Amino acid sequence: MGNGLDLEQDVAALTAQLVDVRSVSREEGELADLVEAALAALPHLRVDRDGHAVVARTGLGRAERVVLAGHLDTVPIADNLPSRLDADGVLWGCGTSDMKAGVAVQLKLAAGLPAPNRDLTFVFYDAEEIAAEFNGLKRLADRHPDWLAGDFAVLMEPTDGRVDGGCQGTLRVQVRTTGRRAHSARSWLGENAIHKAAPILARLAAYEPRRVEIDGLVYPEGLNAVLIEGGHAGNVIPDSCAVTVNYRFAPDQSEDEALERVRGVFDGFEVVLTDSAPGALPGLSQPAAAAFVEAIGTPPAAKEAWTDVARFSALGVPAVNYGPGDPTLAHTREEHVRTAAVREAERKLRQWLTA
Repeated sequence: MGNGLDLEQDVAALTAQLVDVRSVSREEGELADLVEAALAALPHLRVDRDGHAVVARTGLGRAERVVLAGHLDTVPIADNLPSRLDADGVLWGCGTSDMKAGVAVQLKLAAGLPAPNRDLTFVFYDAEEIAAEFNGLKRLADRHPDWLAGDFAVLMEPTDGRVDGGCQGTLRVQVRTTGRRAHSARSWLGENAIHKAAPILARLAAYEPRRVEIDGLVYPEGLNAVLIEGGHAGNVIPDSCAVTVNYRFAPDQSEDEALERVRGVFDGFEVVLTDSAPGALPGLSQPAAAAFVEAIGTPPAAKEAWTDVARFSALGVPAVNYGPGDPTLAHTREEHVRTAAVREAERKLRQWLTA
């Protein structure tokens, strides 16, 4: 990697070069250095850096500005480096799908579009795969929101070449019960807090999740127990129990509204919020978004997960997810990407930004 990134090579070859630079979360420094150096050599871009995040922007005075964003980090390597290209045009390796293929597309567009039809901001950030407190896009939004300003954003997360609009919100609560501890041989002297959790599970089983349509996309919700904690020993009646419930909610609700809905489901129980993140509206009615969907040429869908598009939405920037990788391969030992899909993503985005 001593010669730096070659932004003139084919996008699939560039993907392989990026994959072969180890960049596990919080170890992105080498790759961030290479990205910064490659972009700084392009005279049509202004390049800024914060930690292991690099932002490059055109300044052409166009009527619209589009942000293309992708993270540099990967999950821990699972004996799947260096990359390997097979005879069928499939590139294997850690980060191929999630999401160095998307990053390669960003870099090719940054180098090859000195005069696009819209001003462009390219964001390459760190620590997406770990706790939100370390997330580089969150840090940029807090420290440099002006760097992320735009009329529309595309997060190059893997979507298998489909436009996924917005994202679900997510929150977790603990629904708690209390009892009285006693020896299990004399259980009638105690109150079993785990038994008291039965109505919580019953309400979850009876709950009918909403399906919410926004901009023609349907967001299915989910309310599920994901963890139960309680008990002290094999001969003790437990005096406390907590059921952790995860609510994946449609982006028509704020975090506060979603929390109130959950509190209503568990009325009469102690409900303690442990973490939450807002959803993001798809914004497909925006002219830039509509043009993007038309350029990609496939029906959009709702993002059935939480992604960093929510951070753009919080800044007032409508955003979608679009990338060449298959999301079902993310984080797997068998992670790979079809090189034809990477080239197709570059072609479609280039056409959208030059038509």
